[in-house]
Amino acid sequence: MSGYAKAHLDEIDEISDGRCPARPIRYHFGITSFGVNAWTGREVGDRIINEHDEADEDGEEELYLVQHGRARFEIDAEQVDAPAGTLVFVPAGVNRTAFAEEPATTIIAIGGTPGRVYEPHGFEIWAPIAPLYRAGKYDEAADRGRELIEAHPEYPMLLYNVACCESLAGRTADAVEHLRLAIERSDRVRAFAAGDSDFDPIRDDRAFKQLVG
Repeated sequence: MSGYAKAHLDEIDEISDGRCPARPIRYHFGITSFGVNAWTGREVGDRIINEHDEADEDGEEELYLVQHGRARFEIDAEQVDAPAGTLVFVPAGVNRTAFAEEPATTIIAIGGTPGRVYEPHGFEIWAPIAPLYRAGKYDEAADRGRELIEAHPEYPMLLYNVACCESLAGRTADAVEHLRLAIERSDRVRAFAAGDSDFDPIRDDRAFKQLVG
């Protein structure tokens, strides 16, 4: 049996959550020790990397490689020109975003939390459903999410996101159960639920209170 796997980037199917398309490298290879994905801006000016600072509980540090094209990073308001082949490292707590300066600019992002074992969250699985959530189609998003859970019950954020949709759709018992399963897989999501407005409709539910504390 071969001890390695190989793929050209274009062979990895694209996914999209309504923003720039991504190629889920980590999921494609079944990597469990670090996160890695590729993001592409089709047109000049497209935002490739969403603005964020990784200052939450995960506290990931990230390494970006401009694989094709040319990108413009904004790092704590500083403009950073990044042609193909450029590596940009950004630690947790530093605000960052990136835009395409040439068509079809692709950035590979690698991330992990210092001193902590990496936990795959299932972003890649949830991404195609995210537009339904943003459109307020919570029942449809929850139904599709439940189908994905049957195939991928190991991902805590998939369970968590479905619970959010069920809460907003008025499915209290289902939301509590999927949140319970998410917490079983990663206790870190307990803190997310405590401050997430998606759970406001069920915040007074006794079972929810027992879960979140």
